[in-house]
Amino acid sequence: MPNPTHIQGVEISSLAGQFGTPLYIYDGEKIVSQIQTLQKAFSAVPLKIKYATKALSNINILKLIRKAGAGIDAVSIEEAKLGLLAGYTVDEIMYTPSGVGFEEIREAVAMGIMINLDSLPLMEQFGKTYGDSLGACIRINPHIMAGGNIKISVGHKESKFGISIEQLPQILELVAKYQLKIVGLHIHTGSDILDAEVFLRGGNVLFEAAMQFPDLQFLDFGGGFKVAYKPNDVATDVLEVGKAVGEAFQEFCKKYGRQLELWLEPGKFLVSEAGYLLVRSNVVKETPTVTFVGVDSGLNHLIRPMMYDAYHSVYNLSNPEGKKAKYNVVGYICETDTIAAHRELNEVKEGDLLVIKNAGAYGFSMSSNYNSRLRPAEVLIWDGKTMLIRRREEFEDLIRHQQIHEI
Repeated sequence: MPNPTHIQGVEISSLAGQFGTPLYIYDGEKIVSQIQTLQKAFSAVPLKIKYATKALSNINILKLIRKAGAGIDAVSIEEAKLGLLAGYTVDEIMYTPSGVGFEEIREAVAMGIMINLDSLPLMEQFGKTYGDSLGACIRINPHIMAGGNIKISVGHKESKFGISIEQLPQILELVAKYQLKIVGLHIHTGSDILDAEVFLRGGNVLFEAAMQFPDLQFLDFGGGFKVAYKPNDVATDVLEVGKAVGEAFQEFCKKYGRQLELWLEPGKFLVSEAGYLLVRSNVVKETPTVTFVGVDSGLNHLIRPMMYDAYHSVYNLSNPEGKKAKYNVVGYICETDTIAAHRELNEVKEGDLLVIKNAGAYGFSMSSNYNSRLRPAEVLIWDGKTMLIRRREEFEDLIRHQQIHEI
């Protein structure tokens, strides 16, 4: 994949002068293009896309995604509120909680948002409280191990997410006991899933279970499409997945006796490749064994390399033709904080601008004030125009909610 110097005609280096570094930059056209790719891949079925808001939740990004025709999946009541603020209607939002207090369920119901029930105790309490008055979805754990890292493999037998498929009899008992109106079934096996076969395995679990629920309106296959990170990396062939899953889904609908909708919940697939983290080199530090490039960012802004051992391509925007050398690109956080290890880059000097690619998903949304550092600004490029969509934090933001006392 080429290393861009411009996004939609906007020179990336000029953004450093305009907004400073570190800086998150998002290519709106890429986000819309990814949505269109999914729509094309699953064009043979009635498709609804529910963007996994947790990946990147800036309100302006949500507005852009809605404009492109996608709803959202929220995993917290706050994400649901962000969706409403971004212009989504309640029927465009699915709420998929995990182990939350029932007061949060009540709040979501009061807002008019559909609940994705992910435990037997939640089903019991939901049934006692609402009976057959509301449509709801059930999250099934299909017992499928899939994903690029155990921390993002969420459909295996020991995962906390969803209700075990082995507990289907108990699910059906609760449905009958409270006359629950189940309109959807949902699975999500993990992230970075490459093959159509994994989606089909999950689909077969859904298809078999769905025959026990006569009032379904949709089956939700979750997300997890893999994007390319490394040079020559392989990404999910979504056209192949769409064809295989779409055909299997339509065969199921014939057996079910009614056409249902197919839902997907992509997160990383929509926003990862659209995002760049622009940083500046503070120091080039040579040791007998390695040369470090210390930059003005770190795991407080992009935790994925340290949290998931994730690979992010890095390139020297200031010296694209320089002689190649190996570097460890590290952050300014006071613990091991490696962004890229033993990475071949064009010669880096103090003050050079480096670009970290694939930073759109789980970058800013997992950022923190660790080491009392400030979060960066965010910029969206859309229709050739640059928009500041989050200002850079200042010291006052860091202490805004602290209550200072005489001690």
